[in-house]
Amino acid sequence: MTLSAKKFLKNINIYKPGKPIEELQREFNIKEIYKLASNEIPFPPLYLGKVVLEELKNVNRYPEANCFYLRKALAKKLRVKEAELIFGNGSDELIILALRGFISKGDEVLVGFPTFLIYEIQSQVEGAKIKRVPFSNYRYDLKAMARAVTKKTKIVFIANPDNPHGTYLSHREVANFLEKIPRDILLFFDEAYYEFADKKDFPQTLSFLRKRGNIIISRTFSKAYGLAGLRIGYGITTPEIGQVLNKVREPFNVNRFAQKCAYSALFNEAFLRKVKVHIKKEKGYLYKEFKKIDLEFIESVTNSVLVNFKEDVTPLYDYLLRKGVIIRSLNPWGLKNFFRLTVGLHKENRKFIHYLRKYLEVE
Repeated sequence: MTLSAKKFLKNINIYKPGKPIEELQREFNIKEIYKLASNEIPFPPLYLGKVVLEELKNVNRYPEANCFYLRKALAKKLRVKEAELIFGNGSDELIILALRGFISKGDEVLVGFPTFLIYEIQSQVEGAKIKRVPFSNYRYDLKAMARAVTKKTKIVFIANPDNPHGTYLSHREVANFLEKIPRDILLFFDEAYYEFADKKDFPQTLSFLRKRGNIIISRTFSKAYGLAGLRIGYGITTPEIGQVLNKVREPFNVNRFAQKCAYSALFNEAFLRKVKVHIKKEKGYLYKEFKKIDLEFIESVTNSVLVNFKEDVTPLYDYLLRKGVIIRSLNPWGLKNFFRLTVGLHKENRKFIHYLRKYLEVE
């Protein structure tokens, strides 16, 4: 007898992450690999070594289920109530929990397009109807999104700053948008790249949460804090929404090492400052080099840059792989002629530019 999965799963695409370094080393026998594909920062937080070693003695025990110490520290830093925080195995899990807690089959989920793919994939898993609103000039078209809302709309996802575009929405733009959205709709603001967005008019999303309610703000330790391998993110929301998310959350979803390292990362402002200064400087270098070869790019407030290659990017992607450089092809987003480049170390960025120029036969 053949075991059959749920029929609707046949129509759901699996999220395909960037090619890992280890796989490329095995495939092409290349020792030095520069991974510029997954929006990770280019240097590990080695100051956490002592924290990891100390926690080894407790690894035979389950982690603290509610992130007790991290919750207290983060609530104090953000000036929010402890009950307004929810923790996840990466901020991706918070997306899943929001859908699991609030979506019933046939409900509508509103997304921009193209944006972070997990919104659509996990919405389909919950049986939601997806409504896409195309981006305009690489940015969310908030007026069109407001018009797309119907009585069946349950959740609206907005990545700010956006991935893969690297663009952002201002405080005024978001405030005007919220005025047009019924208060019984859940707004999910994905702020995974929040720490990089140093613009004065970047939204003070917490003020919207205070005034409106029915908002989830998700952030992560995976990007600027450099804890991608530990998978820990958090959400800020109302205690009522937090209670729902906790009901559908798996127990012990955040491991011991993630909790301890995130706690320490909160207090290491020097490392965070180093990361932000490096990313800003290296983006400047990449922008300058792209201009030299007349390659269109979108200025970014994240740690990656979207590039319009103006032809199928697959041959370039394959060429760079064989040179030990991994970029992110945006074919899964429907952007066949685009690639996303994560800002790496200067030597990594320089090597990428070197082989890009060779591929384009530019001296």
